[in-house]
Amino acid sequence: MHIRTLTPSDAEDYRALRLQSLQQHPEAFLSSYEAEAKLSIETFRIRLDSSDEHFTLGAFLDGEQRLAGTATLFRESRPKIQHKAHVYAVYVEPGARKHGAGRELMLELIAQAKAAPELELLTLTVTSNNVPAKRLYESLGFVRYGTEPKAMKLGSEYLDEDLMVLML
Repeated sequence: MHIRTLTPSDAEDYRALRLQSLQQHPEAFLSSYEAEAKLSIETFRIRLDSSDEHFTLGAFLDGEQRLAGTATLFRESRPKIQHKAHVYAVYVEPGARKHGAGRELMLELIAQAKAAPELELLTLTVTSNNVPAKRLYESLGFVRYGTEPKAMKLGSEYLDEDLMVLML
């Protein structure tokens, strides 16, 4: 498994995996396939232009050049909340899940977060019924501090989201 920070040159592969994630698991993301499919490749290049405040990691299986998973970190920039960062858009394609790609992505994201000056905690939200993801996050030290009822509406179905935090 190879984990690295994605760059604008990864935009086409990132876009393809992002659209796959939205199409296969619409319940796991606030964005929709229809909305993101309309975005230009340039928008995806801009998203992958990393800074001290944000980056997206990519997972590549050994011996493969194909992007198999992603995780994004956004750090707050306002002075009173700069000690916090948020984890977004974690996705691993089904074929890579049995290889521990999700764990490796999150371990690297946490390691980079710990190295960031004065960053004290990471937050994330996860659909309450996504038991495998919740188990992964809990195994890495995240704890649930609340649940937002009806956080998302998918068609006529409401989904709750668990709010999780990791103290660095």
